[in-house]
Amino acid sequence: MDNQKKNKLKKELLILATVLSSIIYLTWRIFFTIPFEYGILSTILGVLLLIVEVIGMFEAIVHYQQMSNIVYPEKPIVEDEKFPHVDVFIATYNEPVDLIYKTINGCINMDYPEKSKVHVYLCDDLNRSEMKSLADSMGINYVTREENTYAKAGNLNNAMKYSSSPIILTLDADMIPKHDFLISCVPYFMGEEKIGFIQTPQSFYNPDLFQYNLFSENRIPNEQDYFYRDVQVSKNKTNSVIYGGTNTLISREALEEIGGFFTGVITEDFATGIQIQSKGYKCYALDEIYASGLSPSDLKSLIKQRKRWARGCIQTGRKVNILFKKGLNLKQKISYISSISYWYSGLKRFMYIISPIMFSTFGIMVVKCSFIEVLIFWLPMYLFSDLSLKYLSNNIRSTKWTNIYETILFMALIPSVVLETFGLSEKKFEVTKKNKDKDNDKLYNFIQAIPHMILSILTTIGIGNCVMATFEQNTVTYVVILFWLCTNLYNLLMSIFFMLGRKAYRNYERIHVETSCTISYDNKTINCVTNDISEGGMATILDLPVYIPQDKLVTINIYTDVYRTEFKAKVVHVDNIKDKWKYAFTLKEIKENDKRNLYHILYDREPIMPKNLDDNLSSFDDIRINLLKRYKKGTSFNRRLARIDVDKKLKSLEQGHIKLLNYNYEYAAIQALHSISLPENITVQVNDDIYLKCVEGKEIDYGKTNKKNDTNRNCIKLYRVENYNQLVKNEEFISIVYSWNNYFNTDRAKQLINIDMQTNSVKHSLEFDEMNYI
Repeated sequence: MDNQKKNKLKKELLILATVLSSIIYLTWRIFFTIPFEYGILSTILGVLLLIVEVIGMFEAIVHYQQMSNIVYPEKPIVEDEKFPHVDVFIATYNEPVDLIYKTINGCINMDYPEKSKVHVYLCDDLNRSEMKSLADSMGINYVTREENTYAKAGNLNNAMKYSSSPIILTLDADMIPKHDFLISCVPYFMGEEKIGFIQTPQSFYNPDLFQYNLFSENRIPNEQDYFYRDVQVSKNKTNSVIYGGTNTLISREALEEIGGFFTGVITEDFATGIQIQSKGYKCYALDEIYASGLSPSDLKSLIKQRKRWARGCIQTGRKVNILFKKGLNLKQKISYISSISYWYSGLKRFMYIISPIMFSTFGIMVVKCSFIEVLIFWLPMYLFSDLSLKYLSNNIRSTKWTNIYETILFMALIPSVVLETFGLSEKKFEVTKKNKDKDNDKLYNFIQAIPHMILSILTTIGIGNCVMATFEQNTVTYVVILFWLCTNLYNLLMSIFFMLGRKAYRNYERIHVETSCTISYDNKTINCVTNDISEGGMATILDLPVYIPQDKLVTINIYTDVYRTEFKAKVVHVDNIKDKWKYAFTLKEIKENDKRNLYHILYDREPIMPKNLDDNLSSFDDIRINLLKRYKKGTSFNRRLARIDVDKKLKSLEQGHIKLLNYNYEYAAIQALHSISLPENITVQVNDDIYLKCVEGKEIDYGKTNKKNDTNRNCIKLYRVENYNQLVKNEEFISIVYSWNNYFNTDRAKQLINIDMQTNSVKHSLEFDEMNYI
């Protein structure tokens, strides 16, 4: 049996075990655990808890059934001349020009056999002159309207009047497509199947709020990855893929058959997809990433977004009448009902949190059971469910992280979900804010965290009561309740950490990119590799503490296999990282074409973010990391030269031996050895021919020498090196400085410097095996 068949069998057995254990568990819960004899309140709470568990089981079973056999569409081979015309709709309402600029820049860079067949439209719903100017300057079409009725759906329907291509790519204002989007996805429409739309993932080049606020950028995938790379793809099987509104290729024929993008609901995309599928069109989700954008940057925007999604899905289910929707089969209806019921997770999470509190803190029975019954009926279901979720999602999601996400948002979503269920809809449509906002609303965050704090206190009281009862009654009965309470407390603590937020220090998202780079100044060139790049600059890591002037502009060239950009920059920070040196530069001047290529280098790629959960860290580590990093003092980024810790005895012409403590080319820290003071100016002999002319000495407090037995610990001055301009051009001196780095000896340092005698410039080697830059 080959590995593919083994994996398929393993998956099927795991799903079967999960479903059977869930059915057994529910049977036990329904017939044996409702506390009827404990009074009306216990009965009501017991029934409510059972209902939310049944809904959760229903969603899980639907998902597992869809995941049991993943279906992927076949991509036909299409000759270049047969590629059809494509319209690209960029929907914008109130987003800033610089955000739209990047999206348009990505759109006009997309590959296509005949570029003239790609028609890009900026669909501006506010009729802004600056957007018209931007569209004209970048050579694309501009479409607007006088009245913005029906929000985004109305905007897109208006754009359809001015375009005619058989395929339409819909993009949100912040979603930047990769160069291969169209060439990779359009062929799916050219086969024998009647394709309605092809949905690709919504990916983000910045850490989402869950990753960032919980200090988990390198530990967990984006929260939406589970939906787009797992849930959506599993829906291919039942032709119930949800149209996400962006990063989607959609058939004009299908849209025209349903009367255009669905209007009158908050989530026009969700409703439009249902309408298309009800007409018999096949719709598929892909797990390959072809566009990336910005996730919400603050809690208020995130909550607005999720409220809109929740209300929109419930509202659509009511207006479209999914249960009786003509053209949808039973599997499609079940899949869509499961998608809508997901938004009641806030109510489910509230019941999961409040139930053990009611028993342990207030003495109200919610589930009637014994310890042995829990081990027999609950534990197998819990273990199989957790294993299935991790295995079937390819370790994108676990039960633990699902619980955290739901706990964070449950209180914010409950009012909207309840109101929308009874038809009380919000009238105003609000666009999710994606651009950075440094004015983080701490009061708003704190208010959102109050329910979690109250529940944490009640949970802690319950834990204390259970521990006392366990010892007093000498029983293990309360172990299960303790586990439940501790799990809830962990989720609540992580939620509070999330609500407290995390300060954003950068103006631009920094993307880890390793590609060839040169830094040029004063006829010198350093060949290196980028460590990270942003719209505002770049950083590189070098083996050597190279001198780069802090007061001059340097020319930086960055190369990839496809793109090249050049800009002027200044060094803003130099840091010693183990045995290497990190240099960070801020962009100062860049030409238009180079700016566009810089954006291609940054965004024409799949974001380098975790795709799977980090299995090495436990729940305890999650809390430890949040506590330690949250209160860690920030680093001041003000060192612009490579400061080398020398700590060597050298001769001075004025008073014999001194100690050179550290040196950064332009300044030197010197300690007196045989006197209690140092002169204002001092000349330090490096070798027979090289001297440091140090002037304007000022006393400093140098922490490394503050020892009780150091009689000269206060005899330290910081000097400006007057002749540094001559020294940095001296080959022999540079080799000595590199040897001070405590990593290279002088001979080794000389080997890594190639002197061009004609121009007297220093050129650092490009040999990666020697320099080992990254």
